[in-house]
Amino acid sequence: MKKFKKAVAIAAAAAMTAVQFASAGVQNVFAAEATVFPYTIEGEDMEGAELWTQNYGPAPKEWSGKGFAYLTNGTFSFTVNAPEDGMYDVSIKAIQVLNEEGRMQTCSVNGSEKMTNMPYSADWVDFDFGTFRMNKGENTIEFPSKYGYMAIDTVTVTKAEKHDYSKADGTCVDAKATAETQALMSYLKSVYGKHIISGQQEIYGGGHSGNYEWENEFLEDLTGKVPAIRGLDFMNYNPLYGWEDGTTERAIKWVKERNGILTASWHINVPIDFENYTLGDEVDWKECTYKNYQASNSTFNTANVLKEGSKEREYFEEAMKMLAEQLKKLQDENVPIIFRPLHEAQGNDGLYGDGTAWFWWGDRGPEVYKELWKLLYTTLTEKYDLHNIIWEFNSYDYESSPKWYPGDEYVDIVAYDKYNVEYNRGDGKSGGPNLLAIAGKFHSLYQLTNGKKMVAMAENDTVPALDNILVEDAGWLYFCPWYDGGEDGGTAFLGENYQDHAELTKMYQSEYCITLDELPEDLYSSKGSTPAPVTTAATTTTSSATTVQTTTTSAPKSSENVLYGDANCDKTVDLSDAVLIMQSLSNPSKYKLTEEGKANADCAGSGDGVTNTDALAIQKFMLQLIDKLPEL
Repeated sequence: MKKFKKAVAIAAAAAMTAVQFASAGVQNVFAAEATVFPYTIEGEDMEGAELWTQNYGPAPKEWSGKGFAYLTNGTFSFTVNAPEDGMYDVSIKAIQVLNEEGRMQTCSVNGSEKMTNMPYSADWVDFDFGTFRMNKGENTIEFPSKYGYMAIDTVTVTKAEKHDYSKADGTCVDAKATAETQALMSYLKSVYGKHIISGQQEIYGGGHSGNYEWENEFLEDLTGKVPAIRGLDFMNYNPLYGWEDGTTERAIKWVKERNGILTASWHINVPIDFENYTLGDEVDWKECTYKNYQASNSTFNTANVLKEGSKEREYFEEAMKMLAEQLKKLQDENVPIIFRPLHEAQGNDGLYGDGTAWFWWGDRGPEVYKELWKLLYTTLTEKYDLHNIIWEFNSYDYESSPKWYPGDEYVDIVAYDKYNVEYNRGDGKSGGPNLLAIAGKFHSLYQLTNGKKMVAMAENDTVPALDNILVEDAGWLYFCPWYDGGEDGGTAFLGENYQDHAELTKMYQSEYCITLDELPEDLYSSKGSTPAPVTTAATTTTSSATTVQTTTTSAPKSSENVLYGDANCDKTVDLSDAVLIMQSLSNPSKYKLTEEGKANADCAGSGDGVTNTDALAIQKFMLQLIDKLPEL
């Protein structure tokens, strides 16, 4: 794999830590006692809580500890001392008796909030707030009272299990998928969880000031690389105002001439005044919409699409026919595509009073939507005999999101559209790029199919920071920022309001990110090759941030079973291994190394067993003062 030579910047604070580590004989570096996980705290022991033994409504039959806490106003909080940066689960044993329809409850870790609906219960239930990132050292967990009261018996924090990316299916749901389509699907599966594929959406209609390659040229000038995935939209091929903007021809060239990967959405429009529309009439784009009927006042009834013989069904049949004509051109050229139709169906879930969806295809609820998806799937695959499609479904992480899922037999990939610069940031900032890996949302989509489907970031504003993705175990299959609007205005998702250009360059030049030049030449054959995985994620904590440096150079091994530096046997080398070595030396009865851990920990090259110098060698390796272990 061709790569730029990686630039390494070692923070002064981290370097000073290494000096202290050596000069102090590594005796006092890890003085703070780390919390032992899983960790459980009684509700009444949280800061701001009071002891209760009788709540509003039905009384609980029993509880642990002296009683429980009742959240009426204010905030309950406590702290934990994490041994390393990573993902942790927060769950509570609680009761909510004030609203039988449920109440929104909030959990915050270091200022990053999650709200979720807690169901009614007259006795204790286990309620999971999901995964949060915690940093090495002290972390504050809070339960602010915002939308409803609840009784809390206990709170439990556990270290989140790593995602098992091997569970994802690499076989197309379409049993008749073309050889090229299945080859692409197999390649995606081979890199999933090991790498992220770079992508970029193009603007439909006329490109950026007439230049369809503007985004790619901008990225190449900035990073030295071109994205591997090209995002398209088939919205301009429609029965109303449709025009030929060359989308299909650009798609074919991207694959045939540049060996790239395609993805596409389908912003199919309907007439706003559908009631007075005559099938076949041309309608100006200003009189059309892809928004829900609540926002657009459209008279198009999505539920009627499911009724054979209805005008809505006839219109949708014509729209599918025009789409199929373009996809057939791709299939005739042996070009597969990751197709994301009827996207963002759940939308805002009715939170803002304008319906249950952003778009008309979701505005009559999940049951209608799922049947609409199945209609599109069967029409394209059976009626039009199209088998060059990898089917991608857009999901959300609401409690009700599983109701919108069409089913495993109709979906190849699940995807999330990340837009959190203007709203719902979660990073404590008021503006600028948002570098979060949104690991909680990744985890929610992973759980939607129990890991059986690959999870992608089909649209986004800011590309997440590489460090965050690795630390937070958010193994998005690919990212794909939305287009730049050009000189005439519009959104500019490659600008510095949305992208941290240094972080974006770091991502593109990293070994973790796959760019156009790194796709295998035989990508669309059954023998397509795959890049080697990034095998090590070493974390270095500084006073201001946590930096993750990746390397594909594994430590030399004296046997198949030795990974030098991996004292805790978790298949990675990081600060937690150095911590465990020092803990085992200072308190061997409490902190024990396994036999495998001892072999891995003896990494200073001295051959005299596990000593302080092995912990120092790991620290040097993390700081890239040495490039391999054992230190020779």
